[in-house]
Amino acid sequence: MKLLRTGPAGQERPALLQDDGTIRDLSGIVDDIAGETLTPEGLERLRGVAADDLPKVADGTRIGPCVGRVGKFICIGLNYADHAEESGMAVPEQPVIFMKATSAICGPDDDVILPPGAEKGDWEVELGVVIGKEARNVSEADALDHVAGYCVINDVSERAFQLDHGGQWVKGKSADTFGPTGPWLVTADEVADPSDLSMWLELNGRRVQDGSTKTMVFGVAEIVSHLSRYMSLQPGDIISTGTPPGVGLGMTPPTFLKAGDEMRLGIEGLGEQHQVVRQG
Repeated sequence: MKLLRTGPAGQERPALLQDDGTIRDLSGIVDDIAGETLTPEGLERLRGVAADDLPKVADGTRIGPCVGRVGKFICIGLNYADHAEESGMAVPEQPVIFMKATSAICGPDDDVILPPGAEKGDWEVELGVVIGKEARNVSEADALDHVAGYCVINDVSERAFQLDHGGQWVKGKSADTFGPTGPWLVTADEVADPSDLSMWLELNGRRVQDGSTKTMVFGVAEIVSHLSRYMSLQPGDIISTGTPPGVGLGMTPPTFLKAGDEMRLGIEGLGEQHQVVRQG
């Protein structure tokens, strides 16, 4: 299934995408694509719904972030060896974990707003992992059983805030609109191998990132297992698993986002995003 949320920001309604591209309103069935809806039992209930009988969502309706009421937005840094190299950092021996504020989450096609004082806005196409069943000290062998599905994330960053302002990376990752998520959550049963998905990002029509999840240092199962040693993972938590090379920080000379720039990005089978950059 492909699950999504549509409508004005803060008023999104649950929906599903049919194979022919028709979007159907699920608000008469569930209250949101969140929490219990994402559990194995919740997803099984949705699989039994007669989609053709549901109301259609009007063409042109805004698509919001594909998961609501996100409890934790966890990110994995330097998870592609070639991205670590372009960043001038060593390939980590264990997953690098940092958090991104849930208030950064926005729709896949919403504008990205650079906050006042931003100097080094940057882009990162990433595979998002959505938890569907509580994970607490799970083995790597069982880890994927706790995944509800996958989505596209643009881990927008402000490198000056991240690297030059002291403290942890979260400061450069958490501005409002720095977490475009979606367009839809693709349930895990429709993703044959999350470790072999092509991914890309274009800036103003020029392809700057062109990679694959098969070059991740730590795969999805290892990441979920590792995180569950340090914190419980709950249905609706999102893990953003790192980015391939091609970010602005790694270019010669470095290239950063400015007002009017356009980003397009996508992951094989998971849909595409489009954002226009604005100055806040």
